[in-house]
Amino acid sequence: MYPPLVGDRLGRLLGGLHLDLARGDHRRTVFLAGTGRSGTTWLSGLVNHDRLYRNVFEPFHPGKVGALRGFRSKQYLRPDDRREEFLYPARRVLSGEVRSFWTDRGGALLARRRLVKDVRANLMLGWMADNFPGMPIVLLVRHPGAVVSSRLALEWRDNLDETMEQKELVEDHLLPMEAEILASTEPFERHLFLWCIDNYVPLKQFRPGGLHLCFYENLLLDPETELRRLFGFIGRDFDEGVLRRIGRPSPTSRRETRGDHDAEGWGRGTTGRQLERASEILGLFGLDRVYGEGATPDPSGARALMATGSA
Repeated sequence: MYPPLVGDRLGRLLGGLHLDLARGDHRRTVFLAGTGRSGTTWLSGLVNHDRLYRNVFEPFHPGKVGALRGFRSKQYLRPDDRREEFLYPARRVLSGEVRSFWTDRGGALLARRRLVKDVRANLMLGWMADNFPGMPIVLLVRHPGAVVSSRLALEWRDNLDETMEQKELVEDHLLPMEAEILASTEPFERHLFLWCIDNYVPLKQFRPGGLHLCFYENLLLDPETELRRLFGFIGRDFDEGVLRRIGRPSPTSRRETRGDHDAEGWGRGTTGRQLERASEILGLFGLDRVYGEGATPDPSGARALMATGSA
């Protein structure tokens, strides 16, 4: 893979092939967020099945995009943070100014809208809503068992320590759980804590309706209803042609995790003790009200967490 600065230059050259007529206006961006291995690439393909949008792939990756080198791998920002060192690069991303070999993944040749998809921005969604009003934000949530199992199968390293180094994040959201998070050493638990942080923080920052909450399992079980709701939120007409793409794997799916398009819960290799521990960890955050023993979510549990949100 090209280093960030070289990739940025190539992206600017290649970006000329895809004209962004909405450049300069963040309100013409749809922002799709979710934790890694939750199905965001798959969902972005459904939203852009007719190539209406310019695709912008994971621009908040500081190791891949030179303009974002000042961000952490899971940056947390308070909604009222007005530091230009973060606002300026984010403004460039959300208004279509950033082009790079990493981010530019096709889409419409002549685009009047952008679809930005990222798995590193969950902890900034409240900040984005406050600083870039008028931009629809979609949060995709998937069963923690499926996400953790996929990450472990791919031997992903966790970045829990770096995430917990952010004092403002801990002070604002994680003080009651801090001791247990810092004491975790087992990979299963550490990835599960990351899933909880990734989803708990945005749920607590938003009121119902402030962002569109989309559940992976419900997309599989009742795709037309879920996609009609999603399309309505982002301001576009529903096209039944999208339903023909439901069963297609995403470009980032792997053979090791090719069961990705199932509404599965905890993986077969999960032990009884891990299931007990998972219930305890989810309970620390109140997320056991969203995902309990079954494989499907309870949206009312998520809405209850959102009820006191600010955005």
